[in-house]
Amino acid sequence: MRFVLASASSARLSVLRSAGIEPLVQVSGVDEDAVAAALPDPSPAELVSALAQAKAEAVVADIAAAEPNAVIVGCDSMLLMAHGEIVGKPGTREAAAKRWAQNAGSSGELLTGHAIVRLRDGEISARAQGHLSTTVRFGEPTEAELDAYLETGEPLHVAGGFTLEGFGGWFIEGVDGDPSSVLGISLPLTRKLLAEVGVSVVTLWSAPHTE
Repeated sequence: MRFVLASASSARLSVLRSAGIEPLVQVSGVDEDAVAAALPDPSPAELVSALAQAKAEAVVADIAAAEPNAVIVGCDSMLLMAHGEIVGKPGTREAAAKRWAQNAGSSGELLTGHAIVRLRDGEISARAQGHLSTTVRFGEPTEAELDAYLETGEPLHVAGGFTLEGFGGWFIEGVDGDPSSVLGISLPLTRKLLAEVGVSVVTLWSAPHTE
């Protein structure tokens, strides 16, 4: 059975590879704004779960013929800021700078939604979805440090405008909850959802590398 990651995220791919899975990457290309607009006043948890589900469902037609027996995993993350706003990727330097100005010295809740679609003989046989929340405690970079961080371009393209494993890790004071979810894919949640569709994660592990 093939593990399919419906995401272009290099961080998610790295987490999975480090945890023993070599996934097939199939980017969903979902219009996230359209999915969100179709939901009637969703809660933050409902929104990230729905987006994850849409991403997983979107790649079924693309991989069903080549990988008729597979599990497809869709993921979405957003940051619930201290003042109550929920945000995704900043997209621009100005938006990233604003978010850091608001978050510095405080904490936010990173909401992570995951969805799994299981294929048997090219047809959907089961679905599962879930979400979790992880508290991220932000440091207070100096103006020069923040300018340098923004100059890397990294915070523009990640949920909440920060990373834990990249340049942003210098400015994160701590994480309360599942650290893998902050990297983009929660290993514990993914394991539980795989079990819900009848798949043990250990059957998906690649052979360990030996020197």
